[in-house]
Amino acid sequence: MRGRVVPRAAHAVARVTDAALGPYQTAVVRIGFAATWLLFLLREFPHRQELYGPDGPWSWSLARRLVTDNHAFTVLMWSDSQAWFETVYALAVLSSALLLLGWRTRTMSVLFMIGVLSLQNRSVFVGDGGDNVVHLMSIYLVFTRCGQVWSLDERRAVRAARAARAPGGPAAADRSGPVLWAVLGLALALATGAGRLDAGWLVVFWVLWAVQGLWWYVGRRAPRSEFRVLLDAIANVVHNAALLVIMAEACLIYSTAGWYKIQGSAWQDGTAVYYPLHLDAFSPWPALSDLLSSHGVLVLLVTYGTVVAQVAFPFTLLNRRAKNVLLAFMMVEHVVIAVVLGLPFFSLAMIAADSVFLPTSFLRWTGRWAARARGRLLPGGVRLALPGPRTERPPAGAGQLPPPGEESLPPFGEEHAGEEPAPHTPARPAEPGRPRP
Repeated sequence: MRGRVVPRAAHAVARVTDAALGPYQTAVVRIGFAATWLLFLLREFPHRQELYGPDGPWSWSLARRLVTDNHAFTVLMWSDSQAWFETVYALAVLSSALLLLGWRTRTMSVLFMIGVLSLQNRSVFVGDGGDNVVHLMSIYLVFTRCGQVWSLDERRAVRAARAARAPGGPAAADRSGPVLWAVLGLALALATGAGRLDAGWLVVFWVLWAVQGLWWYVGRRAPRSEFRVLLDAIANVVHNAALLVIMAEACLIYSTAGWYKIQGSAWQDGTAVYYPLHLDAFSPWPALSDLLSSHGVLVLLVTYGTVVAQVAFPFTLLNRRAKNVLLAFMMVEHVVIAVVLGLPFFSLAMIAADSVFLPTSFLRWTGRWAARARGRLLPGGVRLALPGPRTERPPAGAGQLPPPGEESLPPFGEEHAGEEPAPHTPARPAEPGRPRP
């Protein structure tokens, strides 16, 4: 018995520490939530003053009193000037766009979290439920390595690896990263000196800033040292723990919603879906709402189907096929909610959360399809930050560890793509026209 348990435990520990699991799932979650928040900010740009401005219905003084009581984090309480509000809003838009593209994802995930928390905690009564999901996921993304694939960071790493193997030697050192790190350190020092941050957030931001500097320094000075291996292992453990939390959060959202629905009489008799279809606030297409609500059997099936899907979803994760079928059903349901009830950002947030359970094979196929579409739309070598083909990665070898990310999500029965070979072995046969490492 012991002879079987020990190797299995060692294998499990190795999987958690050797690689960041679910890189495609984490990337699509990053893209989904960054796009959701960015689209929301752009759509509400003409109404930003009423929502979060210093002269909005929920005034700055009321927000300050509430923040004093609940100790929520928001940089909008640092000043009630119009210029400060516009600066914070613009930085929130910029950080969302850069996180979407995957540029400096470690830094942009922190700035994205600051933008989300600052605006949402400024006016807590603004939102449709999807804001709560974005609020939580913006915190979880900080602890993930969400830029491994489908990002500008990945492309920069690939080009740096190719340049290092080129006859001319390594390329010029990266300068934008250290400059960005230094500028943010100066801003953090000024905020600390002005006493703007609570003790808890002060520790969090300084630790994140110091760890980022240490990561860059060790990677530059001793990229193959044991200390760098240790840092990689710690980052992988933190990433995998955050990924597990994201998955658990999605399950909790559905399970709690389903069990609360069961207790409602309108959900028990199958009429709950009928009532929001006749509310002006949730009827952007009155004719469509009347058409759907006029079919009693359809209303009954949708009502009961929603409850069953939400309650059953956490249990279907034990079976890959059942999970994939129910996941597709729930995503389609969110699309219907976005159109029929006029809740696009709530639906986008939920679809982004659901994406963490998508199969790796499907996400790879989506990436290859997007790469082909990009090639047809942008001939002549012009490239955007869209999911690229797998050939964009450098072959394993030439003193470089094979890129992590071939693993699927093992706890819930996903198919495994197989173990990566040793660093000195090519990860896959050389492609036509490309030399072997």
